[in-house]
Amino acid sequence: MDLSQITPLIITYNEEANISRVLGRLTWAQEIVVIDSGSTDKTLELVAGFPQARVVTRAFDSFASQCNFGLAQVSTPWVLSLDADYVLGQGFEDELRGVDGETSGYRAQFRYCIFGKALRGTLYPPRTVLYQRSHAVYESDGHGHRVKISGSVRSLASIIYHDDRKPLKRWLGSQITYAEQEANHLLNPPETGLNFADRLRLRIFVAPVLVFLYTLLWKRLVLDGFAGWHYVFQRTLAELMLSLKILDQKLRRKS
Repeated sequence: MDLSQITPLIITYNEEANISRVLGRLTWAQEIVVIDSGSTDKTLELVAGFPQARVVTRAFDSFASQCNFGLAQVSTPWVLSLDADYVLGQGFEDELRGVDGETSGYRAQFRYCIFGKALRGTLYPPRTVLYQRSHAVYESDGHGHRVKISGSVRSLASIIYHDDRKPLKRWLGSQITYAEQEANHLLNPPETGLNFADRLRLRIFVAPVLVFLYTLLWKRLVLDGFAGWHYVFQRTLAELMLSLKILDQKLRRKS
C-alpha cells in the first residue's frame, strides 16, 4: 500500500511528555490529524514542530466522540489511529507498505513501557489501529472506547510501544474518573452482557489479588526489576480503586 493513503489520527490533551516521540515515528505520513481538547502545556508548541501535523480543536466529551469527529477530518481511505503515547516499533511503516488493501482493518500487539523500558508482559490487549475509514465507527466502552469495523480484521506482526511518561499524579487523577466510568459500565451492563474479564472484575475481593499475582508471576514482571514492580503496583491500584467504587455504589443504593 502507498503510505500516502494512510493518515495517522491522534487524540491529545496535555501530552507534552509524549507527543514528540510519537510524531517522530510518523515522518513518513503526508498529513497527521491531531484532535486536541484544549491543551494548556507545550503540546501544541511541540506539534507545530512537525509540518505535516494539522491540529483541530474540539472540546472533549468522550473518547468515542473525539475519534468519530477525527475520522471526519481525514481525507485518505485509511486511518492509523494512535493514542498520544503510542510509539511505532521499528519496521512498522515497512509492514504498512505490504498490507492487503482489501482487508477492512488490522490490529497490533503492544509492548508496555515504564520510563522507556519495555516490559516482558502486560495486561494491555491488542487493538485495531489501522483500518479503512469508511468501515469504522467508534463506540464508548466503559471508561474507554473501541472501534467497530465492518469487515475482516487481521493482525500485524510489528509492535507498538505504549510509553506514557506523564507524571504519576496525572495517572492517579485519571484512574479516579476511569474507575467511576468502569463501575457504571459493570453495574449497568449492556444488553449483550459482560465478558468473562468484566464478570471477574465484579468479584471485588478477588480481582485485585488476581491482578497482582497474574502480572507479577504469570507475566513475569518480577524479572523486570523496579519497572516491573511499578507496573504491577499501577494495575493493582487501578483494580483496587475500581473495587472500591463498585462497593461504594452498591452501598449507596442500599442506603
